Amino acid sequence: MPVAPRNPGPGWGYRFLLLCDRCLPEIVFRPLRGAGTFVALLFMPAQRAHSQTYLATIMECAPTWRDTWRHFFAFEESLMLKLRVAAGAPQPVELAPGDTGLREVLATEEPALLGTFHVGHSDIIGFLLGSHRQRRVSMVRLRVGNSDDTEQLRTQFGDWISFIWVNDPANLLFALKEAVAAGESIALKCDRLEFSAKTEVFDFLGARRRFPFTIYHLALIFQLPVVLSVGLPGGNGQSIVHCSPQFRADASSKAANLERARTHFQAFLHRLEDMLREDPYQWANFLPLNPIVP
Repeated sequence: MPVAPRNPGPGWGYRFLLLCDRCLPEIVFRPLRGAGTFVALLFMPAQRAHSQTYLATIMECAPTWRDTWRHFFAFEESLMLKLRVAAGAPQPVELAPGDTGLREVLATEEPALLGTFHVGHSDIIGFLLGSHRQRRVSMVRLRVGNSDDTEQLRTQFGDWISFIWVNDPANLLFALKEAVAAGESIALKCDRLEFSAKTEVFDFLGARRRFPFTIYHLALIFQLPVVLSVGLPGGNGQSIVHCSPQFRADASSKAANLERARTHFQAFLHRLEDMLREDPYQWANFLPLNPIVP
């Protein structure tokens, strides 16, 4: 059996952060997290290089070490929030004013395909909406070897959340069919290409880049709506969910539906790029940017 990939850092890191969070006041713990982030910045050269490439692309200038530290620290803070939520801490979630797609989905009993990205607070949105709105959600995830955060979230939100692991692609479609038949919504990440069977090319960060497109093919197969969303930090410690309108396949041809799907995905990518230009540190990918297609 192949060895499961691992998150960067020591296996005891998550437990240590939670212990410090319980024992130290925030006025002491936050500077310590900042110092730990600087250590990570020094000892993670690959992630540092990918961060600097992304920052140079979106900021259109060479990033300073302070810029890179802020990028690392924003990721650390989103991880800290995830650990706190997994430990039972409440986290207020609001839907952005005027964003109707997710509201329409939540107002019905119909399952949906929920696409999201490695951005800001997006990693916890499915858990929080599932429990707050009492909606069953199956999350398509990559199983990693040291995932205490995910395991704690599964324990905390197990009444509403389950996982479908992409590490077993042979059983993936069968697992998706079972989840849809049970009335569960499916949450998929739409930025990383790993394990994505269908991809398309879109404009993002000044170039034509390849993105996963499987979610729209699933929409045609299962006749379910697609809503894309991301969660970003808001005022007063809230998580604000920004989402697309619904995409629904209609009675037209497959080619026509896929063309509409491309327009839907591109529109949200433009919006996501605008959000990242306002706060570039919320991009939680420390991997190579989506590949450019000439």
